[in-house]
Amino acid sequence: MGGSDRRRLEIERLIQYHSLPSQRNFHNAEERFKGFSGPIGSGKTQALCQEAIRMSYLNPGRTGVIGAPTYPMLRDVTQISLLDILNSNSVPYDLNKTTQTLTFLDTGSKILFRSMGDAERLRGTNLAWFGVDELTYCDEAAWLRLEGRLRDPKATKLGGFAAWTPSGHDWVYRKFIDKPAEGYRAIIASPAENTFLLKNTPDFYERLKRSYDEVFYRQEVLGEYLNTNIHRVYRAFDAPANVKALWPKEELPLLWALDFNVDPMCSVVAQVEGDRVYVLDEIVLRRASTTDACAEFVRRYGNVRRQLTIYGDASGHHQQTTGSSDYQIIRNYFTQLPYMRTTYNTPKSNPSVRDRVSLVNARLKNGEGKVRMWIDPKCKELVRDFEEVSYRADSSEIDKNKDPNRTHLSDALGYLLWDIYSPKPTIGERSQRLI
Repeated sequence: MGGSDRRRLEIERLIQYHSLPSQRNFHNAEERFKGFSGPIGSGKTQALCQEAIRMSYLNPGRTGVIGAPTYPMLRDVTQISLLDILNSNSVPYDLNKTTQTLTFLDTGSKILFRSMGDAERLRGTNLAWFGVDELTYCDEAAWLRLEGRLRDPKATKLGGFAAWTPSGHDWVYRKFIDKPAEGYRAIIASPAENTFLLKNTPDFYERLKRSYDEVFYRQEVLGEYLNTNIHRVYRAFDAPANVKALWPKEELPLLWALDFNVDPMCSVVAQVEGDRVYVLDEIVLRRASTTDACAEFVRRYGNVRRQLTIYGDASGHHQQTTGSSDYQIIRNYFTQLPYMRTTYNTPKSNPSVRDRVSLVNARLKNGEGKVRMWIDPKCKELVRDFEEVSYRADSSEIDKNKDPNRTHLSDALGYLLWDIYSPKPTIGERSQRLI
């Protein structure tokens, strides 16, 4: 190329991709902003990565962004899926892990991997395209920031796209589904469309029906858009079914789960027997320390010589002004009580609120109508959590400001249940020419 004869570099790349009907509709959509909405196992991330590769080749030498709600999700899910496609198809690339930039060696196109958690950091370089995985976990501000960067004057084809699982009538629903603006379109995948997944795991959907509560099953597995925000957070709770008098079973370990909060300091005492959960007691202390919580637990249960397992909030690993973390304070306290055989299942990070809440609801009553958790009547504050904790208006966020006494006990119980019953990730589909 030279002088005025400046022709665009064109490279054709064959990608092995046995796309599903909804995936094909997504790739063929010509709108500037398009989305792929589908239930679990519908091939959303695969479609997003394939579209990112397609846009990179349609825009040689230009830059695009792949985003996800958090860096761990971006690294462990989206990026792994993209690299798997590139490696299995022998696409030459270089990945700079320091800058989180992937460069295609044959076209010079670049992909920036960015977390959507900080919208302000998305300012800067003009983009030819962008794609966002799990958009319903992201704030609208981050999407709008990317829209503002979609302005590369040398791009051959500008576009923004995303993939997501429905999350009620949130901003994604309003923007793409309810009353989409001009230039917006969403492709909605059908449940059980992924024949590749069902061939390997025929009971995939039935197992999830046992694991999820009814509303979450319809949303996550069937891909329905439900106005869940008009319901209580713990909509599966039914006092006549879930509340009954309980007594500790001597043959089972005690499980103690904490939500670290100064006023009130809250924790629950429970036992688990296979698939069943028994919440025996709650400890609610005003203006109390972690040491006070330990002392109260020992006052109530210190005469019982049995195994004790401690669960709780990941914030318990953070140092206090004394230089010790909450969990270190607990360890120091129980070291002095060798007759209580204590182990610790304490996470380095908390699960997403949506996933944790779903798991609690599924224990209260799952999609098959089965109850697998009971609460003793003396757990009055926990019962009030189940009856009163609600979402903020027009939001999928829990309202923690309405009543400062709420959410702490249900949070603590949720951390315990997540550690024991959290679902394991499932790997789905793969491998038609996009360009």
